Amino acid sequence: MQSYFDLVGFGSQGWGPALLKGLLVTLQISVGAFLVGILIGLCVAVAKLNGPRPLVQVMRGYTTICRAVPELLLILVLFYAGSMGLNKLFAWLGFGELKLNGTLVAIVVLGLVQGAYASEIFRGAIQAIPFGQIEAARAFGMSGLGLFQRVTLPIMAPNALAGMANLWINLIKDSALISVVGTSELLFTAKQAAGSTREYLTFYLTAAACYYLLTLLSNLFSGWLERRFRRWAPSV
Repeated sequence: MQSYFDLVGFGSQGWGPALLKGLLVTLQISVGAFLVGILIGLCVAVAKLNGPRPLVQVMRGYTTICRAVPELLLILVLFYAGSMGLNKLFAWLGFGELKLNGTLVAIVVLGLVQGAYASEIFRGAIQAIPFGQIEAARAFGMSGLGLFQRVTLPIMAPNALAGMANLWINLIKDSALISVVGTSELLFTAKQAAGSTREYLTFYLTAAACYYLLTLLSNLFSGWLERRFRRWAPSV
């Protein structure tokens, strides 16, 4: 019977390299989806607050669907329906079958889902800004993008940071859901190793320890970042 370090080590029979690669894929998916979610969330939040009524209704429908439907089901629908739709489009245009990169698709799919949650965080943070500060900025001639960059964003960032940190931690865990479509992230690799060696407890506990370590480091970094933002935030 192999020891724990033989199983998860970097020797010829160990699964260490595969697990490390799976961990890196998990980080790639999480970081990429987080950035996509931030971009989508900001756009949706601004559209909800300042857009025309038809656009507001569309954005509300998007956030309601993403928050109401189980994320696993959304991932399956977006992954397979999106792949099928793109291949049909390419076939109609006269191109061959499109080979989609699993990691890239996972980033887009999770980014779309997380964007709905991020939009509500940003919307609440923007609405928490004292209206007097916005009026004062407008009195100095600021408007549009300049007003957002120099007034709205610096004030809303500390208010949104705690929610976004929580969203990031949830995203690390949600990245494991991508394993159902065959992307070789951490949990998928641990499942393969467990099935190959029959050491289920060993590899699942190892994967759990990796997720815990990522969460612990994320909490430390987000706490430091929030303290830094609070130093720069204007008093209200």
